[in-house]
Amino acid sequence: MKKLSILAACLAIFGCNQIDSTSVKSNKNAIWPVIQSQVIKDESIENKVKALLDTMTLEQKIAQMIQPEIRDISIEDMRKYGFGSYLNGGGAFPSGNKYSIPQEWVDYAQLMYEASIDDALDGSKIPTMWGTDAVHGHNNVIGATLFPHNIGLGAANNSALIKDIATATATEVMATGIDWVFAPTVAAVRDDRWGRTYEGYSEDPEIIKAYASAIVEGLQGKPGVDFMDDSHVISTVKHFIGDGGTNNGIDQGNNTADEQELFDIHAQGYVGGLTAGAQSVMASFNRWQGAKIHGSKYLINDVLKEKMGFDGFVVGDWNGHGQVRGCSNESCPAAINAGLDIFMAPTHTWKALYENTIKQVKEGDIPLSRIDDAVSRILRVKFRAGLFDKPSPVNRKYAGKTEYIGHEKHRKIAEKAVRESLVLLKNNGSTLPLSANQRILVVGDGADNIGKQSGGWSISWQGTNNTNDDFPGGTSIYDGIDVVVKKAGGSIVLSVDGKYEKKPDVVIAVYGEEPYAEGQGDVKTLAYNPLNTKELNMLQGFKQQGIPVVSVFISGRPMWVNPYLNASDAFVAAWLPGSEGKAVADVLFKRSPQNDFKGRLSFSWPATPDQIVNRHDKDYSPLFPYGYGLTYEDDIQVKQLSEHHTLVIDGQQAEALFDGKLVAPWILSLMDEMRQTPVKSSSVELGGLSYRTIDKIVQEDAFKLSNQGNTLAGLWFNNKDDGYGVSGDNRVVELTVRREALLPESVMLALNCDDIKQCQHAVALANKINALPVNTWGSVQYSLSCFNQLSASHSKLKSLGVISSSKMNLDISAIRMTIKEPASTECN
Repeated sequence: MKKLSILAACLAIFGCNQIDSTSVKSNKNAIWPVIQSQVIKDESIENKVKALLDTMTLEQKIAQMIQPEIRDISIEDMRKYGFGSYLNGGGAFPSGNKYSIPQEWVDYAQLMYEASIDDALDGSKIPTMWGTDAVHGHNNVIGATLFPHNIGLGAANNSALIKDIATATATEVMATGIDWVFAPTVAAVRDDRWGRTYEGYSEDPEIIKAYASAIVEGLQGKPGVDFMDDSHVISTVKHFIGDGGTNNGIDQGNNTADEQELFDIHAQGYVGGLTAGAQSVMASFNRWQGAKIHGSKYLINDVLKEKMGFDGFVVGDWNGHGQVRGCSNESCPAAINAGLDIFMAPTHTWKALYENTIKQVKEGDIPLSRIDDAVSRILRVKFRAGLFDKPSPVNRKYAGKTEYIGHEKHRKIAEKAVRESLVLLKNNGSTLPLSANQRILVVGDGADNIGKQSGGWSISWQGTNNTNDDFPGGTSIYDGIDVVVKKAGGSIVLSVDGKYEKKPDVVIAVYGEEPYAEGQGDVKTLAYNPLNTKELNMLQGFKQQGIPVVSVFISGRPMWVNPYLNASDAFVAAWLPGSEGKAVADVLFKRSPQNDFKGRLSFSWPATPDQIVNRHDKDYSPLFPYGYGLTYEDDIQVKQLSEHHTLVIDGQQAEALFDGKLVAPWILSLMDEMRQTPVKSSSVELGGLSYRTIDKIVQEDAFKLSNQGNTLAGLWFNNKDDGYGVSGDNRVVELTVRREALLPESVMLALNCDDIKQCQHAVALANKINALPVNTWGSVQYSLSCFNQLSASHSKLKSLGVISSSKMNLDISAIRMTIKEPASTECN
């Protein structure tokens, strides 16, 4: 009875966060089916696996289970250790060069391959494999075809198209010498506030199951036909399991579904993908009923491997093992014992993890049998993929053939996907299709912005710091409209802010969410742009002048946009169409009879900012239901919608400059006394000053600023717009920081400085930050009264910098302007 009461208390207070993963094991194992994979075990391969395994030392085996990231290993590391695999995370490139050409990717793959089989290493001659996140095309590579993100593909509901997209992606990946793709994502998204909503095809498992099978076959080939030939790559079904169903849509949070729902809703993508022969599964960051998936023996081993019969390997996510109870990034026997086969171990921690795992096997914390099982699975996939028999990366079929990156055939597939993904939500008065022979005004910051229309996971991880020049061969939405209008003899003007000289016949407004990815994309409300009505005021102004407005809304999720719907005569959910934006015009102007709207909602559209609604809910009352989507033949008038709502957002009276990610309209640069360089990648240097992204809670949600002390230099946030109002005595600058050692007194926080050498508005950071414990995150605040009482000419914050003339290292995860009483009125 006493034990029962303790368990009940844990459930009530902690949500089982402190209960070991084995506690969720149930008798409902019968829920899970035995999967009949199209890839049948081959005895000749099994014999090869066993024979090779018998020759390997413990050190060689553990090396097969360690997957470092290219920013933190060298060719010599590969030669010394013989890692079974390695990856490039989002925003990581060969030699750290964002503009690496395909041949440089192939050359790097060749060097790593040669190092992995070097006789000087260990004599095992096991080829390594390179994994990459090609989640909507080969999205890390300049010039690649970027297809619509999964949310748009779900609206297309076309499995044959999905297979074509996967096949094209595999070709472009092979052109860079890479063997392995971390796709498809098969999350069933149940709360659209989740920052990865756009990575899901649907809120309902029906489409997901069919798509998982199609994309796996497209990436890997069909078993018995073209499986793993020279045109295909290893696929990964991810993230096992329940990542789309966390409470409140919190990334890496807790999924509390019962086991039947876990299977019915969240597992169907694995049924489809594993049946098609997916060879790898990625473990998820989230918890299920309080226990981290990376440490769940029940789900990874008992369900996935034993019951469902998966015989490939399970790879972890970005240091996900370090989140398991009792683990760290450097040590986690619990994850291996639970069934994890490969540690994804970015950053410098891979070496300690490798050494600790060897030690833990020797001391009996990890059974050697578990190691042998993991390595057997890795070798099995390598043999099936032909890595022992294929030519080296530089000698493969598509290697270095630039013409396959962004191939015209692939772009045509992407254009078709764009056309079929568009969902027409409103078309009052048959505003669409448009006649091109008109005076057309195109407005909004999304109109001529390929980076914004592509979203996250586009060259950089968060999809930020890109310009149109970073998408050679790609087209913006405006590009397509421009061609159609001029060809028809109409006139067109692009005006982001909506200003014009001659009154237009019609306005096409292209606007929406800024790019984001996991963690940093989580939101607390589905209301679009709740604290900034600039765009809405512009649309309402056109409406008052009697000018028809067509809204093309860019977003990674369905959102509450009632005011924008009311201000628009036609409203198109364009999702995140990728690099082929010109195809939007094909449908807006109906350039051919078949170019009608075909997209149908695969996500229910919310009726209020806080409505979390899914198909088959008991009380199902969305604004637009699952499956909704108009065509040009439909005569459905969307009535005036209620714009009344009560919106409560944590910190609504705060403006973040950086909050796990850079917040628009702020831009970032490094500056010294002579030079300035923009921060457009995860690692930037200027003389002795350096910036590099690091992990606080999720991947790359903070950064390290280092100065070698050679000159006065710093990191600057500059506001592209008018700036943030700073009048009032209760304005506070708040920083969330971590220090490695005592900061020198020369480290300053500076505001609105026209001259870095003679800044009049600066305060010393050292005293407050040095009062924080070392290597521990904490917050410090500075009242604006500390900054020499900013003059009336500086009533708006236009720039903020962290500067130093001495050697320093400082980690920063947030900088905000808030309205509240500072914790301390002392300025330093």
